[in-house]
Amino acid sequence: MEKLLKRYPELTVVSEDIEKAVEMLTDMYKNGGKLLCCGNGGSASDSEHIVGELMKSFKIKRPIKKELCEALAQYGDEGVALSKALESTLPAISLTGHVSLSTAYGNDKNMYMVFAQQVNGFGNKGDTLLALTTSGNSKNCIYAAIVAKAKGMKVIGITGKNDSKLSSIADICIKLPEIETYLVQELTLPVYHYICSRLEKIFFS
Repeated sequence: MEKLLKRYPELTVVSEDIEKAVEMLTDMYKNGGKLLCCGNGGSASDSEHIVGELMKSFKIKRPIKKELCEALAQYGDEGVALSKALESTLPAISLTGHVSLSTAYGNDKNMYMVFAQQVNGFGNKGDTLLALTTSGNSKNCIYAAIVAKAKGMKVIGITGKNDSKLSSIADICIKLPEIETYLVQELTLPVYHYICSRLEKIFFS
């Protein structure tokens, strides 16, 4: 955190909320949960980026467990190759990338509820939704957060500094100290890189 705040001192005002998010996600992963991510535009790209950092190695090596290596070895050369290449993961799904599902549901039902439908399908009690919306009021993220809470999930929001609909629903809302969209997004990346790095160190160092 000291290194993060030295590079981005403006994040000092949200440092406690960032640490609370790390703690919440640590508890979730220890209890077998998974992370669902959503956002629009640049935040959709961030959603995919976060999943990439969690589902494969970010800064340190993540060998798979011995038991899986032994099970794979039963399948000959292919199994051995897999045991050397596969990495341990922190399970995460981006809700932004399922084009056929999203367009079908949006066309048949309601485009604003596409993320909510996926939370309904993928989410379980004990999982967490991470919603990224610079305004905090993106309707599709709000609907997703409502379904997540109804299913017994936790909700983390990353937004701009203003109070918002998401900040009133989320268990933790990291309200970055900017309002304009691109400035909020510029601070979003170091925040989730820090969170992903901390989680990786906790589980794989």
